[in-house]
Amino acid sequence: MTLGRQSICLAKPQYSVLYRHAAPMGSTAKEEMNKFWDKNVRLNRPMSPHITIYKWSVPMMMSIMHRGTGIGLTGAVSAFAMAALVLPGSYPYYLDLIHSLSIGPFLTGLAKFGIAFPLSYHTYNGIRHLCWDFGKGFKIPEVYSTGYTVIGLSVLTSVALMMI
Repeated sequence: MTLGRQSICLAKPQYSVLYRHAAPMGSTAKEEMNKFWDKNVRLNRPMSPHITIYKWSVPMMMSIMHRGTGIGLTGAVSAFAMAALVLPGSYPYYLDLIHSLSIGPFLTGLAKFGIAFPLSYHTYNGIRHLCWDFGKGFKIPEVYSTGYTVIGLSVLTSVALMMI
């Protein structure tokens, strides 16, 4: 018997340590799922609603945006880091290349805002989440007011950074 087959065969005594403390399965996942749905039908419970029936709110949108900006920032930083490692040339070379494109002040400002807004939004909303971790700001009016504050500060910071 090959080493691969020996490692798969758990009936041998020397491999009993692998399954000695395992709890026996009373039923399969499919059986458990069927019991769950049968119980819900028997108790006349409704199915969970789909996201399309919910009324969109500021906290809901901010949560989605916080996750999106986090993913976007992570991807951008990773892409720039990889580019810095694998592309030939140095930073001044690529900066000169961007300047030579002559894209104009409007597109340059738009690009700056596009970089600054996700960073400032994610930072301010992260601070808001830290306050929540300390148990502050959970009342509904506070959730909305801090949400609008985060949005306002993010726009102001982004515009200020865009002007640099």
